[in-house]
Order: sequence, then structure tokens, then C-alpha cells
Amino acid sequence: MQVIWGKVRQYKTWILSVVLLALVAAGGTVYYQGKNAVPVAAGTTMTVVRGDIQSVVSATGTISALNSVEISSRVTGLLTDVKVKENDMVKAGQVLAVLDDTTLKAQVAQYRSQLENYATIYERSKKLAAIGGQSIQQLDGALAQANGVARRLPYQTNDEIRKQINSGKIQYIDMHLSHVAQQSRYGFLGGKVDVAIVEAVAITEEGHIIPSTSLGNAASFIQSADIVIVEVNTSQPLELEGMHDVYIPLDPPHRLPIPLVKADDRIGTPYIPCGFDKITYIVPCDLPDAVRPLAPIDEDAKAMSGHLIEFFQQEIKQGRLPKNLLPLQSGVGSVANAVVSGLVDSPFEDLSVFTEVIQDGMFDLIDAGKLTFASGTSITPSPDGLKRLYANLAEYRKKIILRPQEISNSPEIARRLGVIAMNTAIELDIYGHVNSTHIMGTKMMNGIGGSGDYARNAYLTVFCTNSVAKGGAISSIVPMVSHFDHTEHDTHIFVTERGLADVRGLSPKERARVIIDKCAHPDYQPMLLDYLERAEKATSFAHTPHLLEEALSWHTRFVQTGTMKK
Repeated sequence: MQVIWGKVRQYKTWILSVVLLALVAAGGTVYYQGKNAVPVAAGTTMTVVRGDIQSVVSATGTISALNSVEISSRVTGLLTDVKVKENDMVKAGQVLAVLDDTTLKAQVAQYRSQLENYATIYERSKKLAAIGGQSIQQLDGALAQANGVARRLPYQTNDEIRKQINSGKIQYIDMHLSHVAQQSRYGFLGGKVDVAIVEAVAITEEGHIIPSTSLGNAASFIQSADIVIVEVNTSQPLELEGMHDVYIPLDPPHRLPIPLVKADDRIGTPYIPCGFDKITYIVPCDLPDAVRPLAPIDEDAKAMSGHLIEFFQQEIKQGRLPKNLLPLQSGVGSVANAVVSGLVDSPFEDLSVFTEVIQDGMFDLIDAGKLTFASGTSITPSPDGLKRLYANLAEYRKKIILRPQEISNSPEIARRLGVIAMNTAIELDIYGHVNSTHIMGTKMMNGIGGSGDYARNAYLTVFCTNSVAKGGAISSIVPMVSHFDHTEHDTHIFVTERGLADVRGLSPKERARVIIDKCAHPDYQPMLLDYLERAEKATSFAHTPHLLEEALSWHTRFVQTGTMKK
């Protein structure tokens, strides 16, 4: 302790100096801060009260509503009145503005007039139908538009009828035309005929009926009916008299062979037997036939006709056909008509026709001196063809005869005469089955008509079609048809613009390769051949190889994607 205090006394002067300097520094700092300090204002006190605080924002730009709705009119026009102002509150259904409706009122008046006109046409159609004064094509459309048809058979071509058939509104019975008259007489079609309506160009002194350009099943219906209504159509030329040959076969068990052995044989009467005791009403009429135009003959149709001509020439060389062929039968439609018309440029002469429908192509053959005689049940020309018929009726009536439909379509006569049946297919499959009636297997087109009557009984059965449809999206040759009208057992020859497939005497697998090679479009040939080869392997080369999970996949693909192509 003495040592410590000794050290302190030793450094006393030095320590005092340090303490003094520290005090001076501290005093200077206080002095400096006091000199530069901001004076503190005196505090004020007051009572707290509640009030408003104002905040002002100043800016430029566009103000948008948090929620907005765009309003537009379904029609355009001049505004004549605005019922609301900007920022007004509006409600649903409130009128906001008024447009000038002068034009709209005029359109409404026009449509109302059209509606009244259609109603008049419909009422007129019903009356004409009741007296036979309307063609079936016109009547079909008018009655269908008024939902006046519940059941229909056996063949139709009207768009409205077709729509209602395919929407389930009309029950449609598709029948072979040769069956209709006899099944009607048998009572198979809902009972006997009560009323028969027939168009005529004249009535004989004995009360017999001279038909017009169509005979169909009128003779059988008149024979069965209790009431007969005759429409005498003065627009039809009297020169049609003598063009008909009416023969009605007896029904089983009394039926006899039909005594017709050549296309130009006459076996009946030039009128429909009737009598005034059966005619209940006679109604005059001057309505011309409502006929449809045929499509122009295109390059595909010319190619098909060319393939057939070449085939016929080969058959003649082989001794299987005579030089003037055998009686020709041609189906309804533009393709069939074009193929027949193409024979005008062929080397064949002295041709004959035993068919159901006589179209413009037959007139072409007559005019070219190629056709000696044509037998049918009706004349269904284009508008130009109808003019040709009337202008040259004196000549045509020498070479055209019209028979009842059960004679023109008789399987017995088709087999006896050995007709060459040429009809149109919607699609065919690689084994030679044909669909003539259904689009994608479900939608009815027109009906089988007479193609089945001839196809099974012909000397040669030919089906023609374009190789593709819908701009190439559909192949007309498929692995399996979506609907069967004519089986492989009834088909011999297939023709497209690509070529001709002769499948006589071939097995199904042989048929398939010939059809793919000769008739299919190049876009689809590899797909068809691939299907065939895989089906053969999968079934161990069965008689008719199919991949059941794929057989209709082409149709499914088209329905789903719009094309059959993969």
C-alpha cells in the first residue's frame, strides 16, 4: 500500500495536468453545443376534438370504371330516340334506345306474305293430291313441310321427305319396286287400296284410262281400289296414246308365266282397264311435269363409260356378248345417265333397253340411231329432255314403250332377256358388297329402287361410282360397307374413273386385290391393301378376312374428323 501511494506522489503533477485538460475539453463541448442549439418552443395545450382531414390529389389521365358492360343491338339502324342519359342506372329489359324500324317492318310484311303464299300452296297441294292434280315430287315436299306424311314407300327423291325420314318424323319402308304392286294386292301394306288417283291424257269411250309419261303401279291400284279419281292433264300431249302396254299378272296360285320374250313385245292393252262404273271423279288439270336437271357429264363419267365400252368389246371378242350387246338396264341419276349417254360414241348399234326409268341418255341413243327400242315404266327427263321428248314425240313413241312397274322390274323377265344391269353405288367394299341407299350406314338417301330387281337376275351386273367423294375425304371403296343392299353373290363388274374390276369367278380375297388395284383411288390404295394383308394374317387367311375392330373404322374416322384419311 505504501508502494502504491509512493507511485501516486511520484506522478501527482502529471495526473493533475490530465484531469485539468479533461475538464477544459468537457466545458468547451458544452459551451459549443449550447451556443448552436435550436431554441425549444414553448409547449401549447388544447382540448382534443373530432374533425375531417382533407387530402387533395392532382393528376391527369383516363378514369375507367371498376365494372363495365358493353351493350350492343342485334340489328343495326338509325337511332330515333335515346331513353337514358350518361351515368343513369338501368335495369334488365329496360328500353335504352329506339331504332328506325321502317325497313324491318317491310321485311316482316314480306315474310308474312311468303308464309301466306306457302300456306296457299300447301292447301292447293292437299286439294290437288285429293284429286290427283300434283306430281309426287311436288306433293311430297308440300305435305312434308306441313308434317302431313307419317309413312312413305318405296322410293323417294324429295329433300324435305329425306330430312324427315332421317330425323324420325316419317316411317320409311324401303322396298324392291317389283314387290310393291303385288304386296299391295296381297294386303301386306296395311290393307287394300281404298282410293286410287291417276294422271291421264285421256279417257276412252269405254272408260279406260290413257296414262301419261309414267305408268308405275297405277294399273294395279286402280284394279284394287273402290274409288278411282282421274286427273286429265291437258299439259300432256295426246300423242302419248299408244305408248303404253298394260299387263297385270295374276296372283298366286293362279299366276302364269309373263309372255314377254323381247324388249319390244306387246302383251297387254294400250290403256289401263277401268270403266266409268269405277271412276268416281274426273278432274281437269294443266300442270306440267316437275322434272329435275341432271348434272353435266364430267370427265369421270366419260372415263367410266369408256371403261365399259372397252369391256363390252372384249366380251364380244370372247363370244360372251352379241355385237349389239343384250338389253341394257340403267339406274336413276346423273352417273347412270352419263354412262348410257357415253354409248353414243361407241361402235355398238341396234341396241335395246329394258329398264325402269328412261332418261335423257336414251334420247341421245335414239337420236344417234344407236337404239332400236326402249322399254320402261316411266320417262323422267331433265327440263331440256322433256322439251326434246315433246318436240320429237312422233318419233320417240315408235321406239319407247311404258309398262306397269311389276313388269318393267320383273325378275322373271330380267333373267329371261339377260339384261346388262348398270346401277350406281354409294360405296362398295373390297369383297364386292354394295351399299346403294345409306350415307355412313345410317342416313337414307333415296332407296334401293329397282337396282335389286335387276342386280340379282341380270346376265351382267355392273355398279358404277366415283372412287372418292367430298373432295377426296371419302373413299367409295372401303374395308366393309356401312350398309348392305347387294351382296357379293349378285355383283360382277365394278367401274370407277380409275378403271374396271371384273370379279366374276374370283374368291373374296382375289376380288379384294382386283378391286383395290383397278378401282380404288391412289390416296386410299395403300390403306386398303394394308387392311387386307393384316386381316389375312390375323385370321390365318380365312375365307373373308376382316379385322372386326377396324372394319367400320373408316366411317367412324370420317364422322369424327371429316376425312377417312389417317
